[in-house]
Amino acid sequence: KGYISANSFQRGIKTLKFFRENINRFQVKKILAYATSAIRDAKNQSEFLKQVLDSTGIIITVISGREEAHLIYQGIQYSNKFTKDSIIMDIGGGSTEFIIANASGVKDLVSLNIGISRIFQFFTFNDPMTDSDIEVVENYLEQNSEGFFNNKRCDLLIGASGSFETFYELIYKKPFSKLYKTHSLDFTLMLELLDTIIYSTRAERDINPFIIPMRKKMAPLAAIKTRWVIRKMKVKEIIVSPCSLKEGGLLI
Repeated sequence: KGYISANSFQRGIKTLKFFRENINRFQVKKILAYATSAIRDAKNQSEFLKQVLDSTGIIITVISGREEAHLIYQGIQYSNKFTKDSIIMDIGGGSTEFIIANASGVKDLVSLNIGISRIFQFFTFNDPMTDSDIEVVENYLEQNSEGFFNNKRCDLLIGASGSFETFYELIYKKPFSKLYKTHSLDFTLMLELLDTIIYSTRAERDINPFIIPMRKKMAPLAAIKTRWVIRKMKVKEIIVSPCSLKEGGLLI
């Protein structure tokens, strides 16, 4: 509804106060704080930013979707040497960013309001998801992708941390390395995994140790979206980067 709920508002303030306490412990001299999709679209954005400033002293910069995508690219570039046209995908709660880039730099980018939290709130789904549920999600993605994928093809998909780290851990049954380098995913195993996640039950995800708590509820939506992009772009190879917006912000 374009509004930060009272509960979310207070959780945000509480979390930033916790961050501030830790920042003080380490005697940090410079803080970079970025607000993305949820705050961008919130009618009570200014109220939230003011309360954060008053209670923590942290100045939050609200960035546009395009600025967010550029920061994501900067972060990915730190961990990945581009050799051919690649599509970067960063799955967020409010938005998802797509950046097409190669060794020469960014060719095209977009920030779309198709985040998994938005989709989860817009629709009611079965558990496990049915083919009809999946069709609803894919139609939503198609209708809200602004034609970005029309007449575009990329062999290589680069997943920006987040859900893609979870995909890696589910495939290889081991923690994702946080060293700043990319990791390849077996393409066949990845496709099989996406189908498994899409049709999984919440109970199955709840007991899976490789799905962190914040992803257990909406993992099927992330999987549907990833599979949809793979099909749209005719992707043949997937790698995962541990970097994203945070690292991009540090490198500018």
